[in-house]
Amino acid sequence: MLDTFTSVGAQSFVVTKTDLLQGLKWGKTYSAQELREKLPAMVRTAATRRPFPIPDDDTVPSGENLIIRPMSQGVAFVQLDDLKEEQLERIRPAVFIIHATSPGSYQGWIAVSGVPEGKEQFKELMRRVRKAVGGNDKSASHATRVAGTENFKPKYAPEFPTVTIVETHPGRVMTPDQLESLGLLASPEPVKAVPLKFTQQADRTSDKTRQWPSYERSLSGAPTAPDGNGPDRSKADFWFSYLALQRGWSAEDTEAKLLEVSEKARERERLGDTGYVHVTVTNASAWLERNRQRTRA
Repeated sequence: MLDTFTSVGAQSFVVTKTDLLQGLKWGKTYSAQELREKLPAMVRTAATRRPFPIPDDDTVPSGENLIIRPMSQGVAFVQLDDLKEEQLERIRPAVFIIHATSPGSYQGWIAVSGVPEGKEQFKELMRRVRKAVGGNDKSASHATRVAGTENFKPKYAPEFPTVTIVETHPGRVMTPDQLESLGLLASPEPVKAVPLKFTQQADRTSDKTRQWPSYERSLSGAPTAPDGNGPDRSKADFWFSYLALQRGWSAEDTEAKLLEVSEKARERERLGDTGYVHVTVTNASAWLERNRQRTRA
């Protein structure tokens, strides 16, 4: 699986582990070579079963979900999730890997070159491909379980399915024109004209609930860095992401905003650590969900 992703341009991977209830336990970015060395041990430890408490006051012996998110500078990865067998024929000429995450549920991945840089351009391409294929999970996160590991979810207990590769096509990279010729790129949505109108008081009140948190406040409230040199910018990035998600911003929007306001995030991006922002926002999202569950309890 790792070889197939790297054959189409994946240069690094954000690796995360989640528990039975999909709560984030750990996350880190690795180069392809680093991950190739460490992956066997990760797979072994992920399979270790331990009693895990579930909401009905019972426990289930469960391991950990091992998940990778491929990153590349020159190739966009389009993930098509929750596909049925009849949809596989449509995407088969374009995908570089198809794998089953559970019986009857498939994922297909398409590598696309020649996509203009920028999150909005990628999101537009992704929307058009998913619309053309139809019926797939439009909330797919661009991360996937590692083949050969088990899919730990309560609904599968105690017989957790193993993620299995159906087929691979190493080195297959498509262009937008090729996708269009295969009928896998829907027409772009027409731009809707929005009439100019004055903002009413109610609109201003609504906008306030969606304002971005102050990064300067997150930075000033952060503890001192471990080296004693100024505030801990990683903690500031985490807290900014947490507050943004709490105010209703999406994870994708929060990642883009963090790159805009955080000097550390931009520096990590320049150094090639393209997973730093994603891991920070993912950790903040997991912490927010954990706190919400505590509140509900």
